[in-house]
Amino acid sequence: MAQATILDLLAEHARERVAKAKTKKSALEVREMALQMPKGNFAFERALKGPETAFICECKKASPSKGIIAEEFPYLKIAKEYEEAGADCISVLTEPKWFLGEERYLQEIAGAVGIPCLRKDFTVDDYMIYEAKLLGASCVLLIASILGASQMQEYIGICDELGISALTEAHDEEEVQRCLAAGARIIGVNNRNLKDFSVDTNNCTSLRNCIPAGVLFVAESGVRSREDAAVLEAAGADAILIGEALMRAPDKKRKLQELRGLKTEGL
Repeated sequence: MAQATILDLLAEHARERVAKAKTKKSALEVREMALQMPKGNFAFERALKGPETAFICECKKASPSKGIIAEEFPYLKIAKEYEEAGADCISVLTEPKWFLGEERYLQEIAGAVGIPCLRKDFTVDDYMIYEAKLLGASCVLLIASILGASQMQEYIGICDELGISALTEAHDEEEVQRCLAAGARIIGVNNRNLKDFSVDTNNCTSLRNCIPAGVLFVAESGVRSREDAAVLEAAGADAILIGEALMRAPDKKRKLQELRGLKTEGL
């Protein structure tokens, strides 16, 4: 039997978290609460459709590959700095074991900023989609490596019913095709292999042509400089998701302006 990958462990822990959450609030109760909320207006994907490449900025304290990234984690301050610096969306980690995320981070950030928020987690059950709606998310992450096409299609349908977006994530051509078969409108190509956490910064550009016109293309992971971002912009990325480079920057506003290719004088 093959050794479990990091992604396998993340997915298994997510299933354990859902099972525990269901003992406190049933699946039916969470679903009904989410459906009673006003339907969303797909704000996340609308934010990615502008004429220029959008920037999705991430709030995360830690990761499995890097350990603690931010000893101090004033997440609300960070989120507001992102918004002020021109971020189009914010990605918030809610995975608690390896990323040290919390659901309340998402809830508080979504309530404090005026731009759409992604629940960055390892969605393994529709319960987590309804939870995301209740927490104020405008988008959820669906990872092809842990979901089949039919499951992704079902989850995209739930997102549509709630008025929130689904960012489907692929790492290779087969996974891109699985996302497309599921009816994905947004596909994120991850430069980081979630099975072993190695990074290939050419992965996004090599898979760009697999994603047809009309489907939003998000480049994820490994972007550290304006030069990195410019390569992805030239390749036709509709959006770039940036985490560690921003989280490690002492001046996050200045770093984001730099990544966007804007002058930083006076910041």
